[in-house]
Amino acid sequence: MLMETAAASDPFVASLPVFAKFESVADIDNYRPLPDGWALATADIVGSTKAIEAGRYKTVNMAGASVISALLNALGRQDLPFVFGGDGAIVAFPGSALKLARNALAAVQRWVADELDLTLRAAIVPIKDIRAQGLDVRVARFQPSEAVFYAMFAGGGGSWAEAEMKAGRYRIDPAPAGARPDLTGLSCRWNPIEARHGEIVSIIAVPGASRDLRGFQFLASDIIALAGRQERDGHPVPVTGPGYSFPPPGLDIESRAMAPAGWRRWLSKLWILFLMTLTAVTDRYGWTIGRFDPKIYKRDVASNSDFRKFDDGLKMTIDVDADVLQRIENRLKQAEEAGICNYGLHRQKSALMTCLVASPLQRDHVHFIDGAAGGYAIAAASLKAKVPVR
Repeated sequence: MLMETAAASDPFVASLPVFAKFESVADIDNYRPLPDGWALATADIVGSTKAIEAGRYKTVNMAGASVISALLNALGRQDLPFVFGGDGAIVAFPGSALKLARNALAAVQRWVADELDLTLRAAIVPIKDIRAQGLDVRVARFQPSEAVFYAMFAGGGGSWAEAEMKAGRYRIDPAPAGARPDLTGLSCRWNPIEARHGEIVSIIAVPGASRDLRGFQFLASDIIALAGRQERDGHPVPVTGPGYSFPPPGLDIESRAMAPAGWRRWLSKLWILFLMTLTAVTDRYGWTIGRFDPKIYKRDVASNSDFRKFDDGLKMTIDVDADVLQRIENRLKQAEEAGICNYGLHRQKSALMTCLVASPLQRDHVHFIDGAAGGYAIAAASLKAKVPVR
């Protein structure tokens, strides 16, 4: 999926339909096609399953979010549609920014290799090539809070672009050694978010072999309604926001995003620790510093969090009890048997949060949610096992 700030400036983005209720995301008639001259930048981690098995999913999440951060910063556009997929991302951008996007993707690949010891593959796929396949990339917006919109994708074009990338087409090669993208605002300071109702469940459901899009729309509405039986629709982040500890679990990864090795990286670590200490003290005693109110900030973290999306299919990471989970799984199995959908599902005890925060004084900070023990990546692997060729 993707996300944008409320202060959208692009005429196309500003004209997109806005959903106040998440249930509307499954109706493709509510979406608008991307302009012909646009393209999709897509990227993911090679061998993410092995990295997850080695306990590196926080690092994998950071690598996926770094693609979004690098492109938005390079293009100077916080309103571009994007979607975070756990171990990768997709960003839509106008063709006039092709050179900037290519350079940003090349630099972020190099950074992921040098600093995170992971391999990020990337591609740029023109919208015209997607439409030549009889597919499309259509976009709409969901507004979970007064400060942010989340972009939703439909039309099958994003999935096709991802498959083309994995096949080695439209490839972007990494930049030379030492290249660094601009990852300003990328952070991962919060603790894992423990399940409060039962389990954190990451779900991916995509249209099945029957190509019954109306049936899939009904299925998505049913799954959303079933999750709605849980408090706050299964939102995994508490209303008061996530917890934190010292040192924060993502300190080293975030400092690698902020600065190259050496004294500047040590300064970045000290700065992160200072900010976290300031947040903890002001939060505990109810203080505010200028326009910064830690309690409002933490509540915004919860309300701005991306825990459900539509990206050529329904994707959710939710906190649900055994009864709700059983009902959801039964409905998915029924739909899969009827050819309406294929799905992957992964259970874990906690969720992870990765953030894009331009400034803590602004309320349009973005927070990506995924399962802490594989999440969307494992759910996608389960789905792929059922549908080898997508």
